[in-house]
Amino acid sequence: MIISEFLITVLPVSAADTAKVLHSFGEGDDGAGPYRSVVFDAAGNLYGTTYGGGAFKAGTIFQLTLNPKGKWTEKVLHSFGKGEDGASPYASLILDAAGNLYGTTTAGGAHNNGTVFELTPGANRGWTEKILHSFDLKGKDGAQPRAGLIFDGAGNLYGTTEWGGEVGCAPPNGCGTVFKLTLGTNGQWIHTGLHSFKGNGATSRDGANPEASLIFGANGNLYGTTYAGGRSYGTVFELTPGANGSWTETVLYRFCTVHRCVDGAHPFAGLIFDAQGNLYGTTGGGGAYCFSSGGCGTAFQLTPGADGKWSENVLHSFNGNSDGSGSGGNLIFDASGNLYGTTGAGSQNKGTVFQLSQVNGQWTNTVLYNFENRTGANPFDGVIFDAAGNLYGTTNSGGANSGGTVFQITP
Repeated sequence: MIISEFLITVLPVSAADTAKVLHSFGEGDDGAGPYRSVVFDAAGNLYGTTYGGGAFKAGTIFQLTLNPKGKWTEKVLHSFGKGEDGASPYASLILDAAGNLYGTTTAGGAHNNGTVFELTPGANRGWTEKILHSFDLKGKDGAQPRAGLIFDGAGNLYGTTEWGGEVGCAPPNGCGTVFKLTLGTNGQWIHTGLHSFKGNGATSRDGANPEASLIFGANGNLYGTTYAGGRSYGTVFELTPGANGSWTETVLYRFCTVHRCVDGAHPFAGLIFDAQGNLYGTTGGGGAYCFSSGGCGTAFQLTPGADGKWSENVLHSFNGNSDGSGSGGNLIFDASGNLYGTTGAGSQNKGTVFQLSQVNGQWTNTVLYNFENRTGANPFDGVIFDAAGNLYGTTNSGGANSGGTVFQITP
């Protein structure tokens, strides 16, 4: 593991110059408390989920549309909590080529252990929800998914559950799963468990409680993180497909390999690849600062070696003050190779948007924006770009109605 020293730069800009609130949640039945970020469709509309609020107080799916006057208007496409349609969506959404939305809920469904759902647009701007799978803790197929989904080239869906699975661990509810959903000839989706995590077992130490979405590598393997397990502080893992539909897990890295977890601890977020095949991510704890509170988190890189082993390089340790604390979201690259993300706390405990740039082999952290409650507070996920280079994301709280916001950061 490599730990480097970094320069921290905070830009002296005012919030009004850089941030715009597109919507403040918490008024009426519009939803409240979004945890994950938004996605664009081809027309430039934004879609996302809220964990709470809505007509039944169990979360929503929302759409934001930009009108000709430059104002964004929110529409609730679905309110969860009526019957067995799911409840408390935590994750981001994905779209297929037809404009259908797919996601997960952490609760609700036929067994009250979460669902995978599809939302389809219809006539008169209405949307119809369909449950593709209801998780069953007793059935050992997983429970309480907190991560979003991904497609493969054949249209199959892949995701993770935080709990459940074939192998029990303490507490005895399973340590989470990786699953696949395949559309059958009868129009029903078939669930297949690809891997059940084993936690901190003396023989496995393969991870526990994944909270983040998966990604595919160029080799067709799946990559992801677990919040716990390994050495109790989380892992980065790879799943390789084999014969007869089997998948083999390899742990690429176990966090907290050094004193006080300076290398990072508890990754909430998923991973991204660069063009050279290196992996990048964040941890919510560990790092070189805030030892008394378990660490303020890191941004890290994993590099594959010729021997098949991966080595970690800590790109940045958040200090809990000027540059934030507790990064829980995915990173993204711009065309120049800079990395962007958020911290959920720090800087007066409201959180930040940051940029990591590499100059002469050294990574420099620049705080692009400090949240100040009126524009939102505590962003839990990362950000996305539009074609003009603006950044978009959500905050879990704050805003005009204290229910969180959807925001835009303009460079």
